[in-house]
Amino acid sequence: MATTKTKNPPLKIVIGADTFPPDINGAARFAERLAAGLARHGHDVHVVCPAFSAEHGTFIETHDGSKLTVHRIKSIRLLQHKTLRFVWPFTLKNKTDEIVSSVQPDAVHIQSHLIMGRYLIKSAKQRGIRVLATNHIMPENLIRYSVIIPKWFEKTAMKLAWLDAGRVLRQVDFITTPTRRAADLLEAAAGVTDVLAISCGIEASKFANATPTSNKVPRILFLGRLDYEKHIHNLLLAVAKLPASLNTQVEIVGDGGERKSLEELARTLNIADQVKFLGHITEEELPKAYERATLFAMPSIAELQSIATMEAMASGRPVVAADAMALPHLVHDGDNGYLFPPDDVDAFADRLLRILTADKKELARLSENSLYLIQSHDIERTLKIFEGLYRGDQDAERTSDDNNDQYSEPIGRLNARLHSQVVRMRKQAFALREASLNLVDKADELREDALKRAKKANAKVKKTAVRTAKKAKSAVKEVAERLRSED
Repeated sequence: MATTKTKNPPLKIVIGADTFPPDINGAARFAERLAAGLARHGHDVHVVCPAFSAEHGTFIETHDGSKLTVHRIKSIRLLQHKTLRFVWPFTLKNKTDEIVSSVQPDAVHIQSHLIMGRYLIKSAKQRGIRVLATNHIMPENLIRYSVIIPKWFEKTAMKLAWLDAGRVLRQVDFITTPTRRAADLLEAAAGVTDVLAISCGIEASKFANATPTSNKVPRILFLGRLDYEKHIHNLLLAVAKLPASLNTQVEIVGDGGERKSLEELARTLNIADQVKFLGHITEEELPKAYERATLFAMPSIAELQSIATMEAMASGRPVVAADAMALPHLVHDGDNGYLFPPDDVDAFADRLLRILTADKKELARLSENSLYLIQSHDIERTLKIFEGLYRGDQDAERTSDDNNDQYSEPIGRLNARLHSQVVRMRKQAFALREASLNLVDKADELREDALKRAKKANAKVKKTAVRTAKKAKSAVKEVAERLRSED
């Protein structure tokens, strides 16, 4: 992928993350896309994260098309969670000191305050390095998976966890979180101030398609971790309330601790033949999953933004989501989908039915509005804002376009000018995606050709080596015979 030149000198950035691919969750995906985007801009990017296997150390890895230096710290998997890993904290400070001293970054950007970020802050501050923290965490989501905290102590534990978050985050130069709602929550719960709302951003062209939204074969998609706070059980309960004549299909992408119970619930509700649990899918399959969906459903009550919802919008799909946390920032009720009161299954089913039975004109309106709203979440804008913060540029912009007043205004139906703009941008994004896929195919062809040539060359070298060995063997034999005859 071509490198984008920056007007300012390139930076050295260390990104600290407690979760990073191959982990599949919103925080990991944001950290990956942030790191890859910065690398495309010509910056030297180092990621510090837990190892995902017994193998640990420093590696050059390719993520989202960019080569990154990734420092994988020895870790163990938490028994009570399918993906989260734990880094032993008592030796971590030596590791972060070593990495920060070696890299000498212009800025350190942590993605959580829990373990990796906590020690990177200490290492960076001791060396006078600027530190940013982006919060993707709600303690409520983690405490549920603790095996040592009893139910009766959970509320107190949550308060203590928020206070701890505040104590750690007050040490950094800038605190950011993906939406204004998430920023307000963080300020109120953790006792911090001046939190910046910066969208995670999305490269919309990756999800562009030329397929109109259709409910001819009604299909609902959910993508994310199959954990309790996502409330996927409500989706299954709502689908069971839909008219059987619709034969609504459901695709659930992802994995997690709730998968077995969700599969059992689908059987109990007699909708198991309508629900496919696809597990994890590849990056190549991801856009296709959105493309074949009629709508995207997000019943979660704990989203600080929801990258999956943004991807669905970039695919031109309507969204039905819980009216909770930051989801109303993405799903504008009646414009690009519908909101329902959290845990109200009847209301959830009603909103699903509105889209699954809508006519072509209404589906096109909802789809077009998703495409219009997602323009305010351009990842290039996000990267530009963070670059300014890394440099400490006082004149740099501090918030993404989704926080402008115009973004929150009711849309209804786009006027002719905006309609033309969305159509044009969709065509451009689709053309860009097709061109990118063609380049990938061409690269694959060249790689296959190179492997074939290398194989032929190796075979030729092997034959030459065998012939040489035979000649050498014959020569040695001839010399030996000559020596014997002379004796």
